[in-house]
Amino acid sequence: MRITQGCFSFLPDLTDDQIVAQVEYCLSNDWAIGIEFTDDPHPRNTFWEMWGNPMFDLKDAAGVMMELKACRKANPDSYIRLNAFDSTRGFETVRMSFIVNRPKVEPKLDLTRTDVMGRRMDYTLKAMR
Repeated sequence: MRITQGCFSFLPDLTDDQIVAQVEYCLSNDWAIGIEFTDDPHPRNTFWEMWGNPMFDLKDAAGVMMELKACRKANPDSYIRLNAFDSTRGFETVRMSFIVNRPKVEPKLDLTRTDVMGRRMDYTLKAMR
């Protein structure tokens, strides 16, 4: 099962050249780039680990790619995503987020449906390794 989160997740994995093009687009809009990684791809897992601080002062895609390369080297079997933050209104708003690294074998998710009171149904997703 392929995890689909963020922009471009239904497309084939982006090449490094395509990632550079997206980073350049983000930087041209004065969006800061942050790198995050996780081993838990559950859709409700909003607490990914940050790789360093968001790069608010960076204006060159090569710097982002250098940090991404270091994160990939340290976490080769993790999900890694880039987030683009827009701080023009005085607070950070994520404008773009996309996965740039996946583990070789993605975990499967098990969906359990439970009938509860009335016609309501509860759904639970559980990662299976």
